[in-house]
Amino acid sequence: MASQPSLSDLRRAKFAGCVPAALSELVGPEHGTVSLPLHLSWSGLTTFDLDQPRLRMSYYRIVLAEGRHDDLVQYLDRGLLISLWPTLRTLISRDVREVWERSFDELAHSAQATA
Repeated sequence: MASQPSLSDLRRAKFAGCVPAALSELVGPEHGTVSLPLHLSWSGLTTFDLDQPRLRMSYYRIVLAEGRHDDLVQYLDRGLLISLWPTLRTLISRDVREVWERSFDELAHSAQATA
């Protein structure tokens, strides 16, 4: 009898299905105020000033955790994601972190460089 996939396996599969093929697809804003749609930011703050470090980090955490493929490419910026990753990876779930680091060597190397 085949074993059932774990909840973590199911979450990783969900996140892996949303990740873009390349970080270069991430063309979201780098600065300014951004309002996230309700399906992403359904609890609490919905508008984020990306020039404020704490709000920028919260914004990235929400989009990574809740975003579908189209959300990820629309709301995340490649350069910001890479620069935030060493800290951001400690603030997101293990499942999200592992999927993104397995998908993109740049993020995995960034994590190793700060370890």
